[in-house]
Amino acid sequence: MIEPAYSRSRGTGQPAISAVSKWLLGLKTSPPRLNLALQGGGAHGAFTWGVLDALLADPRIEFEGLSGSSAGAMNAVIFASGWMNGGRDGARQALLDFWTEVGKQMPRGMMTQGQGDTFSLTPTSKLLVKWAGYFSPSQLNPFDLNPLRDLLNRQVDFGQLRVRSPFKLFVGTTQANSGKLRVFRESELNVDVLLASACLPTIHHPVEIGGESYWDGGYSGNPAVFPLFYDCDSCDVLLILLSSLKREGTPRSVEEIETRIVELAFSANFMREMRMFADATELSSQQFFKLGKLERRLQSMRWHMIDSSHLASLQRNETKLFAHGPFLELLRNQGRECAYAWLSAKSDDIGQRSTVDLKQCFA
Repeated sequence: MIEPAYSRSRGTGQPAISAVSKWLLGLKTSPPRLNLALQGGGAHGAFTWGVLDALLADPRIEFEGLSGSSAGAMNAVIFASGWMNGGRDGARQALLDFWTEVGKQMPRGMMTQGQGDTFSLTPTSKLLVKWAGYFSPSQLNPFDLNPLRDLLNRQVDFGQLRVRSPFKLFVGTTQANSGKLRVFRESELNVDVLLASACLPTIHHPVEIGGESYWDGGYSGNPAVFPLFYDCDSCDVLLILLSSLKREGTPRSVEEIETRIVELAFSANFMREMRMFADATELSSQQFFKLGKLERRLQSMRWHMIDSSHLASLQRNETKLFAHGPFLELLRNQGRECAYAWLSAKSDDIGQRSTVDLKQCFA
């Protein structure tokens, strides 16, 4: 998928050399680097797996920082662990191994595949979900059994990753008692941090770290984008979204209202943070005097986005909780297709300009 070395400079009609093409031609010492903001969404995180697989398959793309909550954090850590052990191919294989094992956790017969690529829960599964809502995790799962713990411990050498991570990692968690966002860095990672980032309080016991109880990071930042702004050198940030930026139609039924409330709980902080970036960037562009460090950073940022809003497979919240192998493979394939399309259309803009208007999307 190597793009032509020359492209037309926007607005001039003259040939221009993109950042990617400069690297290919030997005019830059290193390829442009992307920072990745990875949303969480349970089993829907398999879509992000597909996006990452496509990015890893393109040798033009390098990476600096990855920020994620919940499934986004899982993808980020597996990505970094695989790269640490085997470079690009190692990262791709690690993601494949992880999601393949996740797809084996769900008992057979809980999801059915309809015509085409549609999947749905069986009536029995829906009944179990509704029934489980009447009990707390301490009642349903008194021994706090979590198969993800064993899977993560098998796949990730957290001791090595803490000292040898090839990327800056930012794992979002929510302090259950204060509601504050806590972002853990790669030097702090262990299995409890990852489990805390993906801890849905209706399913799992709170995860205690240093005397503090933690819940899913998606409640306070899905994902947290500010670490990529403040703690990374690269100015290019790619948002990989699992939640729709806007839903068509206003919820009316009880089920629709409850579904939308859950969606808002996991997206409101992210939407607010991105609006802050949009407003601050616009304000900094109106400065008449010498720009300070913060204003220069805002003006230099380049924002990109892979949005999954058009995919029907990601529109139902109930499927986030069920990791069904064929469903995960469908999402992976869709993620790959979206990433390949984005790379084909936008790769020459990396290191040059933003490819998404934050004001239009988030303000």
